[in-house]
Amino acid sequence: MVERYVMSIDQGTMSTRCILFDHQGRLVSVGQREHEQYFSKPGWAEHDPAEIWSHLRRVVVPRALEGAGIRPEQIVAIGIANQRETTVVWDRRTGVPVCHAITWQDTRTSGYVEELRRTTGDDFFLERCGLSPTTYFSAPRLRWLFDHVDGLRERAGRGDVLFGTMESWLIWNLTGGPDGGLHLTDATNASRTMLMNIRSLTWDDELLAYFDVPRAMLPEIRPSAECYGMARALLPQVPICAALGDQQAALFGQTCFASGEAKCTYGTGSFLLLNTGTELVRSRHGLLTTVGYKVGDEPTVYALEGPIAVTGSLVQWFRDRLGMIHSAPEIETLARGVEDNGGCYIVPAFSGLFAPHWRSDARGVIVGLTSYITKGHLARAVLEATGWQTREVVDAMNADSPQPLRQLKVDGGMTSNNLLMQFLADVLDLPVVRPMVSETVSLGAAYAAGLASGYWPDLEGLRRNWHRAAQWMPTMDPARREAEYENWQRAVERSLGWART
Repeated sequence: MVERYVMSIDQGTMSTRCILFDHQGRLVSVGQREHEQYFSKPGWAEHDPAEIWSHLRRVVVPRALEGAGIRPEQIVAIGIANQRETTVVWDRRTGVPVCHAITWQDTRTSGYVEELRRTTGDDFFLERCGLSPTTYFSAPRLRWLFDHVDGLRERAGRGDVLFGTMESWLIWNLTGGPDGGLHLTDATNASRTMLMNIRSLTWDDELLAYFDVPRAMLPEIRPSAECYGMARALLPQVPICAALGDQQAALFGQTCFASGEAKCTYGTGSFLLLNTGTELVRSRHGLLTTVGYKVGDEPTVYALEGPIAVTGSLVQWFRDRLGMIHSAPEIETLARGVEDNGGCYIVPAFSGLFAPHWRSDARGVIVGLTSYITKGHLARAVLEATGWQTREVVDAMNADSPQPLRQLKVDGGMTSNNLLMQFLADVLDLPVVRPMVSETVSLGAAYAAGLASGYWPDLEGLRRNWHRAAQWMPTMDPARREAEYENWQRAVERSLGWART
């Protein structure tokens, strides 16, 4: 019998990957290619969508197949996970992007966003899309493009240009591009635009009018797990059966299918999602209300999310900008050379703070410096910054949710750092659990596609594939935990109000 596989395309901030999974949810083969990062002005962060599509087509998918000797006809279905909020606009007839994609990290819209909050306030948006205005979301970027690209608003009104996040761009190209490509998105990605009604899962007329976004340029909103159509490029006649924003894909891959289950993915930034079931919980403590996932015709599952902008990228900064280490894993060895942070705290507000503060005027600070501080203390403060930022988000979630977190499932590259994982358990006062398969974003997209195509029968079958690899239990003295947390909060206060819009 010929083995069959599910393909996951994970289009991330730093690279695009293609991973094949077997029926036990085991990783079989990987193809990966990094793409260029464009930082042409302060606060700007861009990608080239054409480069990303080219990498996927020429390198990523062929490498994943050839590396394992797998033929295209052995692929049952394709699922896509993507960096969310990143805004792509392209010409319907030629397939050429109008400009570089504006990524989720970009803060060029900060002035416009502050104006929205002053003149309109949060409630208008929270009631409709569940989100407060920030530079994080797509609609302000679309409005910025209309204001800065000549004739773009008129072309959008005629339907000559299309908008989407990265999964829309890839699906359109995979299914034919200018020759009849499908223009669609899923509910998780649409929920990050500030244009979708969070209850009806449809484009909201009032929000479209507010941001002056023409409906003609918008993709069709579909469930996260549903067979959308057949690929025509790369893998002809293989169905594309899932699309999820990367963090919702990780929630799915961690099998957080029950209300009250939570995961945090530690990568460039970190993203903590709590499943709230079919109940739409409106945060009062600085979190985002978002779609967790939607499987076919089943009820929508919602989530509370706390995004943290800078975690893994702080380690990269410590390595590349300061030259304190030569490789990321060295930071654990350096940090273990000291007993504590020596009273030093680093708040990595490089372009503002995300949840639960949402302060674009914050900037990074290092506090508590004395002549006693060594680079070992700095290394420990770098790692601890991720722990304290997670603690702030967990506190907000416990305040918003009727049931407090009982454990935190973790994934992503930073989870290989055992010192950091123990620190997380200590400052959260919770068990921290890492699964056997660390590629949970890719796995979640594969699970959703396999579920929609019948490769896996149900959610319980997916749960049986989940296995624990490691667990960390809290050991820190409670008095020390709270004293250090108070110091962290004082450090955060010193980061606020530095940048002027």
